[in-house]
Amino acid sequence: MLAIVLAWGFFAFVFPSTKPPKEKQVIENFYAHRATFERLREMLIEDKKLVRVAGWGVETSTSMGTREHPTGDFPINRYHQYLALLKEVGGIGAHRDRNDRPADVSIRVYASGWAGDTRHVDVCWEEQVPTNQVSSLDEFYKSPKPRKPAFRHIDGNWYLWADW
Repeated sequence: MLAIVLAWGFFAFVFPSTKPPKEKQVIENFYAHRATFERLREMLIEDKKLVRVAGWGVETSTSMGTREHPTGDFPINRYHQYLALLKEVGGIGAHRDRNDRPADVSIRVYASGWAGDTRHVDVCWEEQVPTNQVSSLDEFYKSPKPRKPAFRHIDGNWYLWADW
């Protein structure tokens, strides 16, 4: 019996649940931290060279891949500002379109999986209304696979995006 309990504990630790957060939970968090999401959006638009930022580093349009610690092409203090704001909203990263006028500014709030089988949930600000919208991400997760990424409207130009 002890061996079964230990085996279960091991698998629960090594392979945690891959269920995404409930839509209601993410939306409530968005409204609770809306000003911070707006600040992250502003920063992502201002930092035209930035492509993505997370605790593991930054990627800029002038760098080759990601860098664990930003160097000359991205200020370290700005990187720390992003990390503080991401922590406040429960985000794990943010990215923007490589174009000067970003059509897609996203704050990643969930990721699970590995390599080509990773699932994501982002809070996005979209300049144009996405065509691939669903009324509920919770219902979207129950639809048959394979699924195409979908958006769920929150408010104004803000959306949830999921690729499950």
